[in-house]
Amino acid sequence: MGPDKPPGTVGRPSRPARLIFDAIIYVLRTGCQWQAVPRKDLAPGSTVHDRFSKWVKDGVFLKAWQTLLIFYDQEVGIDWKWQALDGVITKAPLGGEATGPSPVDRGKSGTKRSVLSDRRGAPLSVVVTGANTNDKTVALETVDGVAVPRPEKIVYRLHHLCLDRGYEYDDVIEGVLERDYHLHLSKGVQKTEVAPEKKYPARRWVIERTHSWHNRFRRLLVRWEKKVANYLALIHLASILIIFRIVARYS
Repeated sequence: MGPDKPPGTVGRPSRPARLIFDAIIYVLRTGCQWQAVPRKDLAPGSTVHDRFSKWVKDGVFLKAWQTLLIFYDQEVGIDWKWQALDGVITKAPLGGEATGPSPVDRGKSGTKRSVLSDRRGAPLSVVVTGANTNDKTVALETVDGVAVPRPEKIVYRLHHLCLDRGYEYDDVIEGVLERDYHLHLSKGVQKTEVAPEKKYPARRWVIERTHSWHNRFRRLLVRWEKKVANYLALIHLASILIIFRIVARYS
């Protein structure tokens, strides 16, 4: 994040970066507007938003998410064996980039988060599109968008990917198999190399739990950011907090 203010700068001392970071988390958790940040206890809303915008431009939240995923892999181990992918639609009353008419909310403005997680629910990849985007069109982009390098598959370390029926299209299935995944759709194993007689317990519910974890941050439950980069940064910050809890639980 760099120094709060260069030494010798004229004017009032800047607010400490830690205080600004706490204010951003306050907005993320409560869903309040930037001007509603408690000025006395944290910082003026305009100051918080300006610093947030600068950090977004510098890629701070994306780098922090990647760094924590590396730490999670070192301390606990990313559970690559079973992954799950799905999308969730949320409201976006102000519209903006990567929004569109929601098919589940009478055509009102909405946005979709496409998320890939490991077996413990840690978010590995996030793609934001308009609410009217078909899941299949962002499926492979989400798979390829993992924030840290995916390890090479070896014989005794298969990678399974769980999807629902909304992804049952030939191009998605072919793309998933080309990426060395064993594909599991919502009802049994379909069109994969796995033997049909070999049964696996349902694991797609993990991604539903991850969506629930994200939605508990009220700023993600209803999107107020017009710029998709700002909304993605808040998703990355929420993902950081989620992964931190997982590390604390398993380490």
